[in-house]
Amino acid sequence: MAPEHATDESAAIGRRGLMLVVSSPSGAGKTTLTRNLIDKEQQITLSISVTTRVRRPSEIEGVHYRFISMRQFEIMRDSDQLLEWAEVHGNCYGTPREPVEAALAAGRDVLFDIDWQGARQLDEKMPGDVVSVFVLPPSATELKARLERRAEDSAAIINGRLRNAAEEIGHWSEYDYVLINRDLGESFARLRAILTAERLKRASRAGLDGFVGTLLDGLKVITT
Repeated sequence: MAPEHATDESAAIGRRGLMLVVSSPSGAGKTTLTRNLIDKEQQITLSISVTTRVRRPSEIEGVHYRFISMRQFEIMRDSDQLLEWAEVHGNCYGTPREPVEAALAAGRDVLFDIDWQGARQLDEKMPGDVVSVFVLPPSATELKARLERRAEDSAAIINGRLRNAAEEIGHWSEYDYVLINRDLGESFARLRAILTAERLKRASRAGLDGFVGTLLDGLKVITT
């Protein structure tokens, strides 16, 4: 109950939203953790990226991505409309600035499921708003086992993901928090605790000045 209570209290006083970045190597549990967070937390929204990639049949415009042309992407990139962007396998991906800034101003948090390169760009653009969490597997053996249990990829692809994991994990020290995901339930509870604590920080709660002023005025009345 604590996370919901803290959210309600923060909303009543008024606060600026935060940007919660969660990164991990493939197989460490990031996707499950972020999906659970969206399901359980009312005041957080998943950031929707733009991409030049062709939409797949199972994907929904505006839900999975916003699908745009390369020309549109270049205009957004060159006019500073993207908070972060990257090119992956010939396709471009990026985070639009406008919806993120609107959500933060309205007191809503924005969740980012991105890698260390995207996290670094976000921190450079909006350093006071970013809270970053890196999710580690409990061991290299367990990471490999999780990838194999998916039964989605060939041995060659799994080996490629493991090599990529070594590079990803090398950036763990750039993050504010680190979770070792031995148990999904425990890791999720800790992720929610991080979010709750960050929401309660004085710097993000603009309405506290007014609340404290009213409190002090009330004390003057009852003590005179």
